[in-house]
Amino acid sequence: MKRFNTTGPCIPEKHYMVDLKERLEQIRELVDDGAYFTINCARQYGKTTTLAALAKQLSKEILVVSIDFQRFSQSCFENEWKFCYAFAAAFASEINRILPETAEGRQQLEELSIQKKDGNFNLMRMFEILWQFCGSLDKPVVLMIDEVDSASNNQVFLDFLSQLRNGYLDRELKALTVFQSVILAGVYDVRTLRRKIRPLEEHKLNSPWNIAADFDVNMSLSSEGIAGMLREYEDDYGVGMNIEETAALLYDYTSGYPYLVSRLCKLIDEKVAKKDSFPGKKAAWTRDGFYEAVRLIVTEENTLFDSLTGKLADYPELNRILSSLLFSGENTGYNSDNLAIRDAAMFGFVKNRQGMVAIANRIFETRLYNYYLSNSEIEGLDICRLSKQEKNLFVVDGRLDMKRVLEKFVVHFHELYQDCDESFVEDEGRKYFLLYLRPIINGTGNYYIESRTRSMGRTDVIVDYRGEQFVIEMKIWRGNEYHMRGEEQLVRYLDDYHINKGYMLSFNFNKKKQIGVREIAAGDKVLVEAVV
Repeated sequence: MKRFNTTGPCIPEKHYMVDLKERLEQIRELVDDGAYFTINCARQYGKTTTLAALAKQLSKEILVVSIDFQRFSQSCFENEWKFCYAFAAAFASEINRILPETAEGRQQLEELSIQKKDGNFNLMRMFEILWQFCGSLDKPVVLMIDEVDSASNNQVFLDFLSQLRNGYLDRELKALTVFQSVILAGVYDVRTLRRKIRPLEEHKLNSPWNIAADFDVNMSLSSEGIAGMLREYEDDYGVGMNIEETAALLYDYTSGYPYLVSRLCKLIDEKVAKKDSFPGKKAAWTRDGFYEAVRLIVTEENTLFDSLTGKLADYPELNRILSSLLFSGENTGYNSDNLAIRDAAMFGFVKNRQGMVAIANRIFETRLYNYYLSNSEIEGLDICRLSKQEKNLFVVDGRLDMKRVLEKFVVHFHELYQDCDESFVEDEGRKYFLLYLRPIINGTGNYYIESRTRSMGRTDVIVDYRGEQFVIEMKIWRGNEYHMRGEEQLVRYLDDYHINKGYMLSFNFNKKKQIGVREIAAGDKVLVEAVV
C-alpha cells in the first residue's frame, strides 16, 4: 500500500502524490525549445521529484544526464582540476548507467575517463570532449544538475557556468552540437551568485548565466491537485473523508507548499489516527483531525523548520523585515530589488500578494510567531509570567473561555503598562496579547494571523482550540466611526467562518477611555469587546 512521503523524492508507485502532468508539460516546452534555465524553489519544494519525473518522461527520446552536486564533497570545488575530475566521473557514471555499451559516443566517454586523470585537465578540455560526445549521438542530450547551490560560493562553479553559456552561444552562432537543454535546480538563484563570492574576488565576476530562460512554472500544489491525491487515498482506505473540504484546508494552511501538504497528510494518517481521541483513520480524516495535525506540525522539529530559523540568524535584515511584518502590521510593498525581500521569497518565507509582501502560509506564520515569542528574554516578561500562572483559569470543561482571557488581559495590561506612551502600545500591544495568549493554548490549540486583515489599523487572530475557532480582532482605536466599521467588518468575517460570536480588543490612547469588557448584539452575532 502507498504512503505519504516527506523524505526524499516521491515515487508514484510507492507514494501518494499530486499529479505532475501539467507541470511536466510546461517544463517540456522549455526543453523542446532548447532553453537553459533554473528551477529555484525553497527547501523541500518538490524540485528533485519533478526532475526525476521529467527525466523519466524524456528518456524515450532524449538522453538525460542527471547529476547531484550535493554528492560532491567540498574539496571537489577547491580548484578547476578537482572539479573537472569530479564532474567527469559523475557524467561518465551516468552515461554507463543509461547508455548501452554498443552505442555511439563510447569513444568520447573513454577519452573523458583518460583525460580526467591528467593534472592539467581543465574546463575547456572537458567541454570539448562533452561537445564531441553530444555530436556523436543520434538523439539530443539534456543535462540536469540538482542541488546546484551546493557549489554556488565557489569561483570554479562560476567558470563552469561560463563554459555552459559559451556552449549555448556557440550552438546558435557556430552550429555546434551541445546540450539541447540545461536545467539547474536549487534554492539560490545562480544569477545572483556574486553575493556569495568573497569581496576580494569580486573582480572575477561576470554574468555567467545570463542566457537562462524565464521559468514561470508554478511549483506549488493546487487545491484541485491535492484533492486528486486524497481521492486516491480514499479509494484505497475508504475512510469517508470530505475530500474537497480537506483539500481546501490543506491548501489554506500551506498555500500548496509540497512538503507541508505531505507532512500534514502523513501526520493525520500515521499520528492522529493512533491517538485515543481519534480512534482510527476514519476519525482522523476529519476537520478536527486536521486541526490536530496542524497543532503537531507547528510544534515539531524537522529539517525544514531548522533550515528556516537558521536563515533568520544568517540574514539580519531578513529577520527585521519578518518581525516588522508579523508584529507591527507593517505593510511592505513587494520590491524584488530589495535584497532582504528577495531572500525572504527565495527561502520560502514570503510571497507576493497583490504587490505586497505576505508570509507564505499559515504554518510558517505560526511557526515564526512561536519563534519570536519564545526566547528567554521575552518569556521573562511579567505578562508572560502572569499568563503561565493563570492558564488553568481559562479552560472550562475542555473549552476555552476567550471572554475570560480578554478580561484578565485587560486588567494585567493596564496594571503593567498604563504609564507607557502611545508609541509603545501601538508597536507592542498586539505582540503582548499574543504573549499572553500563547501559554494558555500552547500544547492544545494553535493560532494564526489572518493576513487579509493585517494592517497598521487592525489584525485578526484566529485561534483553533480543540476544534473550536475564535476570531479576535485587535486594533488601534481611531475613533467611534472607525470602531463601528470594525464591528461591521468583524461580523462579515464571522459569517465567513460560520461563527456567531466574535471578539474585539482595542488599544485606546484616549485618557477618558473606560477599560473593560462588554458584550453587544450585532444582528444575529454577539461581539465581546475589550478596551485597554
